[in-house]
Amino acid sequence: MHEILENLITYGYIILFFYSLGGGFFALAAAGVLSSMGKMDLSLSMAVAFASNFIGDMALLLFTRFNKHTMMEYLRKHRRKLAYSHLLMKRYGAWVIFLQKYIYGVKTLVPIAIGLTRYDTMKFAILNLLASALWAVVVGGASYLGGKAVLSMLEHIKENPWIMPLIGVLIISALAFVISRAVRK
Repeated sequence: MHEILENLITYGYIILFFYSLGGGFFALAAAGVLSSMGKMDLSLSMAVAFASNFIGDMALLLFTRFNKHTMMEYLRKHRRKLAYSHLLMKRYGAWVIFLQKYIYGVKTLVPIAIGLTRYDTMKFAILNLLASALWAVVVGGASYLGGKAVLSMLEHIKENPWIMPLIGVLIISALAFVISRAVRK
């Protein structure tokens, strides 16, 4: 365990950068907890996650915008989620760019969906910049503030190892239920 922690401290910012290109929620939360332990710097973690998340969404948008035919072949499997992203854009407009940072399964599809439309790239870039900054501050700050509670919960789980698989099954079941209900609508 000590070896894993040392690797996270050594390579944490690099891992955070690459993980945040496609989402980064859990990596940023882990960086916030490690920051509460004094093992990482919170402001640097939030800055790395912010920059990476912004770059990742912009790359998805631009790649889709300039390679629509290639992306359409890939998206055949994800038509329902893509349609859901379009519906969110029609219903909530620019707010979806902010909300998509927090919705698992939609985070990567919203920039792709926007890339398939004629949505203004500069407007998306500005909104994405603000949304990425807000996301980094909210997730990083909340995980930093809740770091002590997470650590005490991990100690409790360490004493009772049967709890972790139960929590995993509950989380996966809840996510599957919420996503299936949202996509069905």
